[in-house]
Amino acid sequence: MQNLRETAKKITTQPGVYLMKDSAKKVIYVGKAKNLKNRISQYFQKTSHEGKTKALVANIRSFETIVTTSETQALILENDLIKEYKPRYNVLLKDSKSYPYIFISKDKHPRVGFYRGKKNADLKFFGPYISPYVVRESLSLMKKIFKVRQCTNTFYKNRSRPCLEYQIGLCSAPCVGKIEDDDYLNDVEQMERFLSGKGISVLENISSKMQSASNSQNYEAAAKYRDQLIGLRTVQEQHTAQTQNDMDIVAIASKENAFAIEILFIRNGKQIGQRCFYPKNSKNYNEESVLSAFLPQFYIGKVVPKTIVINQSISEKSIISKALKTTIVSSLSKDKKRLMNIALLTAQENLSQKLSNKKHSFKNLMTLKNIFNLDEIPEHIECFDISHIKGEFTVASCVVFKNGVAKKSEYRKFNIEGVTPGDDYGAMEQAISRRYKRLICEGIKLPSLIFIDGGLGQLNIAKKVFNELNIESTRLIGIAKGDMRKAGLETLINYENDTVQKVKLPKTDPVLMLINRIRDESHRFAITAHRKRRAKKIEKSDLENIEGIGKSKRANLLNYFGGIQEIKNASLEQLTNVKGINENLALRIKESLK
Repeated sequence: MQNLRETAKKITTQPGVYLMKDSAKKVIYVGKAKNLKNRISQYFQKTSHEGKTKALVANIRSFETIVTTSETQALILENDLIKEYKPRYNVLLKDSKSYPYIFISKDKHPRVGFYRGKKNADLKFFGPYISPYVVRESLSLMKKIFKVRQCTNTFYKNRSRPCLEYQIGLCSAPCVGKIEDDDYLNDVEQMERFLSGKGISVLENISSKMQSASNSQNYEAAAKYRDQLIGLRTVQEQHTAQTQNDMDIVAIASKENAFAIEILFIRNGKQIGQRCFYPKNSKNYNEESVLSAFLPQFYIGKVVPKTIVINQSISEKSIISKALKTTIVSSLSKDKKRLMNIALLTAQENLSQKLSNKKHSFKNLMTLKNIFNLDEIPEHIECFDISHIKGEFTVASCVVFKNGVAKKSEYRKFNIEGVTPGDDYGAMEQAISRRYKRLICEGIKLPSLIFIDGGLGQLNIAKKVFNELNIESTRLIGIAKGDMRKAGLETLINYENDTVQKVKLPKTDPVLMLINRIRDESHRFAITAHRKRRAKKIEKSDLENIEGIGKSKRANLLNYFGGIQEIKNASLEQLTNVKGINENLALRIKESLK
């Protein structure tokens, strides 16, 4: 501590960012300061700290500083570093994704599609939109109205005939000349004008065409224009391009050392969406600190509305406003107060529900501990399942639950090889062995409880692997299916002191419901992985067996025709149109796929 105190005395008094590190050189906290020397020195004063600061200081072994030209620059850099390192002592925003957009490419025949992330200079962007659902819904309507292609360039360049989108009236098929280039570009221009906020002129144009068709008694065309008008008005209502009346209502609520932040998105004076966030690592912070940390993490890098209305005054309002290039308001007019009440009540309700679910989950885990006499509450649970069809394409799944909540980012699947087809015991042995050998090798803490979807046989296999790996701290429990494989009739099989114990819980028991939810998730994940593996293998296997067809030519064929069935139906001439396929190879393909 003395060395850190002496080092802090020598650093600059300029603004900047500091990174606190532990004994493993891992960044555990990122902060900003108007005066780096004064701010960092405060951590190492002899006066005692409280709460999280005390725990932080106890773990600091070194620090780094980055000097900036202003507080605003320090705020932006702090936000970037927090997202990069995710330090354990910073308030963290779990979902910091950027808003989704609609893009139009600059190809000869432009395409339209969904985009999220850093903007690309080769694309024109329209938005932002509040959710991916709204973008996809808008794209679906655009497809029906303007018939502009949404396929990838690889698929587009390899077409020899119109695809299904053309046949069902959702694309004008510019790839094979079913529409004149000028007409196609006119459709693209109309769509671009509409997305750029010039929808009134587009609507007036279509309305005029509808009236003209109706006067000419061309009712079929009039109905078509009518449908276009309805679709365009729907998209127009969903479109969230920034206007002078746009604002976000941000309300923070706290309870039992936890926080919820509710955002109402107001565009063109209408509420078009809302989202709730639960910042991590927020224990022992107050509402002002959490909100100050949340705003830059959520908004930097996104299109920010003209006004952000908050229900909690923050001391860094001017710095954050300048960084976000927006106005942050905490004094509320009558209209804003009404919206803020909605946001605050929603935040409070969401937080209450989350805390209630957390308590319920904790109660179930405590009961699970007592039922099976575990040494600790099973905060980390894993479950295994096997999926195959007649022994082929066998896949094992491992799902992970922490504190009763699925952690999908930690799920793992295992493609089983070298096992007799249909040997579920061998597949289970391979999956468990691969999983825990790796965790042990990497020094990762093992789960306290593992469920095996199967009876005593599968459980014995898992026990055998654990004996070989000298794992004693983890409890294994088998889930044997009940009569007629009905949910709620399962038998739980447990080894305790080398004695087999069978437990049957009531059908409505919350603990059994939790176990079934974990088991069903492992089953779903295994089946999904199995189907993907099977589909991939089936599509490629016929082509892989043809001499002279390697990975590159196989990809060219599939991209050109779209699938194995289309390749089978193709003529010799069509096959030779594919890059790398000569007449002899085309003949061989036809013969092999007969």
